[in-house]
Amino acid sequence: MPIKPPQRPRVSAATGRPSGEGPGRAPARPSSAMGPRPGARPEPVANALAADRPTALYLSCASGVEELLAEEVRRILGEGPIVIASRGGVEVQAAAHLRTAEECRAALIDHTLRLNLESRLAQRVLWRVATRVYRHEDDIYALGRQVNWSDWITPRHTLRVDVTSRRSHLRSLNFAGLRIKDAVCDDLRERTGERPSVDTRHPDLGLVLYMDDLDAVLYVDTSGEALFKRGWREDTGEAPLKETLAAAMLAAAGWHGRPEDGPLLDPCCGAGTIPIEAAQITCNIAPGIQRRFAFERLLPFRGAQAAWGLLKQAARARECPPRVPIYAGDVAFRMTDFATRNAERAGVRHAIDFKTADALQRPVPCERGLLMFNPPYGERIDTKGSARNAYGQRAEQGGDDAGGWRDDDNEGIARPGVRVAREAFQEDEAAATFFQRLSSHWKKQYTGWTAWILSPDMKLPSAMRLKESRRVVMFNGPIECRLFRFDLVAGSNKPRAGDAADA
Repeated sequence: MPIKPPQRPRVSAATGRPSGEGPGRAPARPSSAMGPRPGARPEPVANALAADRPTALYLSCASGVEELLAEEVRRILGEGPIVIASRGGVEVQAAAHLRTAEECRAALIDHTLRLNLESRLAQRVLWRVATRVYRHEDDIYALGRQVNWSDWITPRHTLRVDVTSRRSHLRSLNFAGLRIKDAVCDDLRERTGERPSVDTRHPDLGLVLYMDDLDAVLYVDTSGEALFKRGWREDTGEAPLKETLAAAMLAAAGWHGRPEDGPLLDPCCGAGTIPIEAAQITCNIAPGIQRRFAFERLLPFRGAQAAWGLLKQAARARECPPRVPIYAGDVAFRMTDFATRNAERAGVRHAIDFKTADALQRPVPCERGLLMFNPPYGERIDTKGSARNAYGQRAEQGGDDAGGWRDDDNEGIARPGVRVAREAFQEDEAAATFFQRLSSHWKKQYTGWTAWILSPDMKLPSAMRLKESRRVVMFNGPIECRLFRFDLVAGSNKPRAGDAADA
């Protein structure tokens, strides 16, 4: 299957280069939030903190995760707020019974705190501050001037503007970002006599400008670093499977760490992302409890410091011992040790039973459970009686769950190695041999288990000679994948009669 065409990259207003931060896919334009097009166009929001009509939050996420994220948001916030799933994310509006701007603002501040702390699936939590129909760059400047920026920052704060677009007719995204930067600086200079400076790495105020063919929307990034950064992982260069994707895989499988969900095993754990995320879920550890957020430096949230402290205190009080067993390991001792150290930093070493073992020979740890892993596609597989050459190279190369490409926050940008990763997985006969042997091992040892595999190869079930019972569309960075479900029963390793439809 051809790789999905990349979308235009976000561009840093300060550097002119594609930025590695900001929301994953371009935030969609929810019709309920922006108004119908092209008839009754929305009135501009004059002030983000005291508007006549309430603003909203937008949670960006990977493609295919929108409905799962909407369910998670409702679980975190309850039934009051209005939650709308759209392409690439979820919009959150204050509850309908809240009428005044002050009530809506207070509710959205509370929602911002809770969602940053507790969301496992969102990439970022963005606060929409202004929207405007635009035709040229001067309209973008006017968009930035709609906001009283002294409500958000002082001249001593720093800022950065990221721009993303879908069918925008403007020639330069970089120039559009510069116009927003100019608007912020001009507003503060007129109000205070000083202007803020730009910091492209660690800004106090991160702004995201989204443009489609008609509307421009301006957001404040309340998260700072992308939410997949839980605060425990060491900087190891090339990124492994993102925590947000691991959480999406678990959510799609219906695994929430409850006793009725059963044990979980990742036989090719790499850096340990899946078992660590699962362990935090079963121990009820909030994903954002170990990190800092951009909203902590923004003026509207200074009055919420006490509430923020109470939320974190309550989150700590909800932590519990593991409710189900979690098993993990890798063929390489080095990777098992690496995953173990990651689990220690994440506070869940006690919840995971790590064991270095060949996936083709690993004995079943218990009678029933759930297998889940992200296979090492993108590396050449050469079976010689074991799975070491299938995925052992990651220990020598220092990589792990993903090979040949890097899953980034900006999922729409293709990178070198994407095609290599897919073609290596689909065309390598040794890979097919490995997965046939893996399915044969599962048939003999793991009868009664359910297996979930994330793969870019749409023909994986045929290669494994297993019939999938479900397939879920997901994106691992720029690569379109399927999360396949296999119900392992005796005699299931047979030629397939057909394919299951995508979920």
